[in-house]
Amino acid sequence: MVEGLIYSFVAGLFIVLQSVFNARLGETVGTWPSNVFVHGSGFLFALFVLMMISRQVQFENFREVPPYYLLGGVFGAIIIFSVMQGISILGVSYAITIIIVTQVVGGFIIDYFGLFGEAIATVNLSKVIGLILMIVGLIMYQLS
Repeated sequence: MVEGLIYSFVAGLFIVLQSVFNARLGETVGTWPSNVFVHGSGFLFALFVLMMISRQVQFENFREVPPYYLLGGVFGAIIIFSVMQGISILGVSYAITIIIVTQVVGGFIIDYFGLFGEAIATVNLSKVIGLILMIVGLIMYQLS
């Protein structure tokens, strides 16, 4: 559990940093050139890590994966483009707040319906209230 919390904290921190860095890079060199650079450098880093931890990659295992799960890179390009645009237009904290609330609502829906092989999660009053409070908080943040 603690390990999952640490990974989630690190992910959240790097998502914010990446979002700001990508937005500034996109404002200087353009959105799509920036997107290509970000994914290219990410590919090189991931390839380096892969080579350091494992010399064998089982490419045939990719055949066992439903094809729609292979869209992660496409989603990544859309995410980076959208985050860069959102931050440039709305500012960092407002854009990130919307992104976080959208992720929580999306995660809630995936868990509730058990989509993409996830276990169906029970919905209780405190989860619904928490979700509503986040949305109200976003509205309050925008109005302030």
